[in-house]
Amino acid sequence: MSTDRAEYEGIGPEIKQQERLAEQKRQVWPEGIRIWAPTLESMPEDIIFPLAWEEMMCRRVGEGEAPIMHIWRHPYALTIGMRDRRLPRAPQAMEKLRREGCSVAVRVSGGAAVPLDEGVVNVSLILPNPDRKLELHGDFERMVSLIAGAAAPWTSEARAGEIAGAFCPGDYDVSVNGRKFCGIAQRRQTKAYILTAFIIADGSGEERRRLAREFYDEASGILQPGDAYPDVREGSMASLDELAGVPSAEAYISSLQDWMIEQAGASILTKGPQLPLDELDRLSAQLKLRYDRD
Repeated sequence: MSTDRAEYEGIGPEIKQQERLAEQKRQVWPEGIRIWAPTLESMPEDIIFPLAWEEMMCRRVGEGEAPIMHIWRHPYALTIGMRDRRLPRAPQAMEKLRREGCSVAVRVSGGAAVPLDEGVVNVSLILPNPDRKLELHGDFERMVSLIAGAAAPWTSEARAGEIAGAFCPGDYDVSVNGRKFCGIAQRRQTKAYILTAFIIADGSGEERRRLAREFYDEASGILQPGDAYPDVREGSMASLDELAGVPSAEAYISSLQDWMIEQAGASILTKGPQLPLDELDRLSAQLKLRYDRD
C-alpha cells in the first residue's frame, strides 16, 4: 500500500467523525449564533432596558435575523415574577428597594424574585422557532448543558433539579452539592423564543437569598409562604465561587463564550446589534405598563 493511500485511509474516518459531530451540533444549536456581551459599565440603570432589548431582539430573530446569545450583568437590581407583583404589599416592597437605589422590574419570562448585582451573570439565548414547536424539556436541557459545560473547568458536579428553599425555584434549578447557583426560564413569541438563566458566579449566595426573602417578607402582607410565594430558606443558595472556586464573574463569562464557540460554532460580536433607542424606550414603557401593575 502506498504511503499516500495509507494516509488517506487513515484520516478518512477522522474526517467522517468530525462531520458527524458537526451535524450533531447543527441539530442541537441553530447555525450562525452570535454572542453579545456588553460591559457592566455600559448597562443602563433601569433594569427594564435589557429585558426590553431582548424582547425586541426576539422579534427580529423571529423575522429572520441570526440567533444571538446575550450575556449581561447589572450593578444592583431585583427582577420579580407576575405572581410576585400581585402580592398584597408588592408596590410598597418595590418602592422601598427603589429608595435604597435598587432598580426593580417585573420579568416578562415569569418565575419569581431574583436579586441581581455584578456577581450575577444573566444569559439569554434568543433562538428562532419558525415552526412554533414546543419542546420545553429539550430546551431547558440545552440550557443546562451550557451552564454546566461552562462550569466544567472548575466542577463536574453541576446537576439539574428543584432545590427546596431556593429563590425562583424550578424543575431545572442548577446546583452543586444541593445548593442552587442557577435558575432557568423562558419567554416565547410567535416565531422565536428566549431561554434565559441567571448564574450566581461570585460573592455570597446567602446575601442574595436574604434580599429575596426580605422582599417577600415585606410584599406578602398576611400571606404565608407556599402557594402564594416561595419559602426562601437559609442554606439553599451559593455562588460558583463558594461551590467550586470560580474566581470571578468575568472568568465564568469567558468560559460561557468558549463553550458556545466550541459546541455551537458561535461567534463573538465586537459591537452590539443596532436597535433604535426610541423604539427601545417605547417598548420599555409598554412593558412597565403591561406587567408592573396590580
